[in-house]
Amino acid sequence: MTTLLVIAKEPRPGRVKTRLTPPFTPGQAAELAEAALADTLHAVAATPATRRVLVLDGAPGPWLPPGFDVVAQCAGGLDERLAEAFARCAGPALLIGMDTPQVTPELLTVDFADCDAWFGPAEDGGFWALGLACPDPALLRGVPMSAPVTGAVQRARLIAAGLRVRDLPRLRDVDTAADAHAVAALAPRGRFAARLARCPAGRPVAGPVSRPADPR
Repeated sequence: MTTLLVIAKEPRPGRVKTRLTPPFTPGQAAELAEAALADTLHAVAATPATRRVLVLDGAPGPWLPPGFDVVAQCAGGLDERLAEAFARCAGPALLIGMDTPQVTPELLTVDFADCDAWFGPAEDGGFWALGLACPDPALLRGVPMSAPVTGAVQRARLIAAGLRVRDLPRLRDVDTAADAHAVAALAPRGRFAARLARCPAGRPVAGPVSRPADPR
């Protein structure tokens, strides 16, 4: 069975989802981040796993369900932090971020019987999930993060290493107000959608294309 890793930031105003402000206030953005994280963690909690680990920048709060080990993120860039999360795993592992509250246990139930890696592309060019049958931190170190080519470079790195890669469905990350409304519509019964509905701001607006999301 697989270790499930969630890499995340503590949802504190001014530290998370800063691209939601404006139209949301920093406090609203943090509340939306908390709801997204809670939805993600509860999906992970409902997924069969050997171990569930929250790789956290900050301190856990009441949004953390039981059954998770909490470990601190290491210092360095996101590629280093992702690499270190995998380095702590002795067997198959699947890592996701906190930006896809529409994720389900069905999406997270992966089998490495006929592949070496799972890759979950994000609509903005990043990736929302990465699974490795034999975690190797070197597969992540040096991959440029928050760039239009992040997902393509990461997947190419897996192929170049000779791994058999299977793809998960492409998902949309929550980065902007438009993303928030689109994702809430995909999971209308979730905590994220409910919290968004209580926000007086944040009507969908046209804007620039999001940067590739970081899986954290």
